[in-house]
Amino acid sequence: MKHRSIFAVVVSSFLICGIAFSQSQTQPPQKPAAPAGQTQPGAVEAPKTPPAERPFAVTRHTTMIDGKPVPYTATAGELIVLKPNEQPGAAMFFVAYTRDDVKDRSARPLMFAFNGGPGSSTVWLHLGGLGPKRVAMDDEGRAGVPPYGLVDSENSLLDVTDLIFVDAVSTGYSRPLPGESGAQFHGVQEDVATFGDFIRSYVTKFERWGSPKFVLGESYGTTRAAGLSGFLQNRTNGMYLNGIILLSSVLDFQTLFFAPAANIPYIVYLPHYTATAWYHKRLPPDLQAKPLREVLAEAETFALNAYSTALLKGNRLTPAEVEETARKLSAYTGLKLSYVKQSNLRIMHPRFVKELLRDDLLTVGRLDSRFTGRDEDAAGESTDQDPASSGIQGAFATMLNDYVRNVLNYKKDLPYAIYGNVFPWNFSSMPPEMAQMVRGGSLTPPNLAETLRQAMADNPHLQVFCCKGYYDGATPYFGTEYTFSQIGLNGEFRDRVKSGYYEAGHMMYIHKPSLIQLKKDLSAFVLGACHR
Repeated sequence: MKHRSIFAVVVSSFLICGIAFSQSQTQPPQKPAAPAGQTQPGAVEAPKTPPAERPFAVTRHTTMIDGKPVPYTATAGELIVLKPNEQPGAAMFFVAYTRDDVKDRSARPLMFAFNGGPGSSTVWLHLGGLGPKRVAMDDEGRAGVPPYGLVDSENSLLDVTDLIFVDAVSTGYSRPLPGESGAQFHGVQEDVATFGDFIRSYVTKFERWGSPKFVLGESYGTTRAAGLSGFLQNRTNGMYLNGIILLSSVLDFQTLFFAPAANIPYIVYLPHYTATAWYHKRLPPDLQAKPLREVLAEAETFALNAYSTALLKGNRLTPAEVEETARKLSAYTGLKLSYVKQSNLRIMHPRFVKELLRDDLLTVGRLDSRFTGRDEDAAGESTDQDPASSGIQGAFATMLNDYVRNVLNYKKDLPYAIYGNVFPWNFSSMPPEMAQMVRGGSLTPPNLAETLRQAMADNPHLQVFCCKGYYDGATPYFGTEYTFSQIGLNGEFRDRVKSGYYEAGHMMYIHKPSLIQLKKDLSAFVLGACHR
C-alpha cells in the first residue's frame, strides 16, 4: 500500500465524533495557481475595506458553581480574522463568558477553548460542562430521549477563569469572507495562524492584554494548541501564555499511525486495550480482580519492556518467545490467544473494537470504550458507527442550536456546522517550501511536540496540563505519555507538565465523576499557573 493510502486510512480513524481526516495532497504542484481570495507568493494584494462586523449578542445571567452564585455576561458573535498579509479573510464565531463581580479585570484569567477534528465545531467543550451550561446527561454520559435538555453546570470553570469558546473556520458559524477560499484556512499551519489572529483580535478588542492567558484544546485541538504556543510567542507580538491544557492529546501523529514496520502505535494502544477489557470484564480472573490502576501499571510495564522488544525483534523471535509474548498479550487485551497469534502480535485498534465483544455480537466505542453498539455484520472487520459518538451527537447538536438562538439571542439562518467541510486538509506541520525540501510535504505525519518544547524553553513560566481518559481509543492516554517522554530528555520540563487521569473516554467530561475531578484539577492548574 502506498504511503498516501496508509496515512489516509489511519487519520480517517482518528477524528472526534466520527469526522474523518481529509486525504492531504502528497505531490504539491510546483507553481500552484492562487485560489480565489488569495494571491501568488510575493504578490502585493490591494488593501481591502474590512466588512462590517455583525453586532454581538450580549446577555447577562447567573449560575451556581460549587454552591455559590456566579454572575456573568455572555457575548456571542463573530470576529474578523486577518490572513498573513493582514487582509481580512474570515469571520470566526465565538461565545465568551466573563464573570461580572470582578474588581480587577486585568488579574482575571482568560481561557480560549476549542475542539479539533479537524472539522469539528466547539460544541462539545462548550456544552460538555466546562461552560456555564451543560447538556443534561446521566452520570455515565447518556443524554436520554430527544429533544433532550440543558442544565446549569455546577462544575464550570467560569468561577476561576473567563472562557471563550471558538469555532474553526468552516465549522459552527465561522466562514471565509465572500470571495475568500476556505482552502487557505484548512491545514496545520494555516489553522494555527487563523486562531492566533483570533486570539490577538479578541484580547485587543476587549482590552485583555494584561490578563493571564490560557489555551485549552481537545483532540486535534491539542495539535492546534501546541502550534499556538509557538505562534503566539513568535508571531503575535510576543504573546506569552501562562498555561496550555491538552485534553485527549495528540501532538505526534505517529502514535496513531498503524503502518507497516511502525511499532509505536501497538505499544501505546496496549494499556487502553487493557482498560477496556477490564471495564467489560474480559480479562483473566487474576487480572480482573485487581483495581484498574494496578492492572494498567502491569500493562504499561509489559508494553515498554517485553512487548516493545518483541516487536523490534520481528521475525527473529524464537517460537518460545512468540508463545510467551502472545500469551501475555492475550491476557492484557482480553482477546483469544489464537487471534493474537493470527495478528502477528500486532492488534490494530479498528480490529480491537470489533473483536473484544464479538461473541456477544457487540462492538466497543472508539471515543469511549465504555459504550457498546451492534453492527449489521458482526463477523466484519469494520464498524458501522462509533457507539460513543452516536450516543451523544444528537443531544449536543440539538441543544447548541436551541441555546444559541433562544438563550444567547444570537439568531442566524446559516446552518451551525457541527462538522464542517475542511477537506482536503494540509497535514504538513512545516511551511510548504520547507516541507517539500525536507520531508516530502505532507507524507510525514505531523508532530507539534517540538513546537511546544521550544515554546517552553523560550517561556520558562509556561505550564502544561494533560487530561487523559483511560477509555479513550481515539487518542490513547499512553500515547501522550510516550510523546512527553521524548520532550526534554534531560528532565528539564518535568515539573512544568502535569497530568490528570480519568475513568472515562475522549470527552471525559460527559462522565459526571470525571467532570467533577476535571474541574478540581483544572482549577488548581489555572490558579497555580497565574501565581508562579
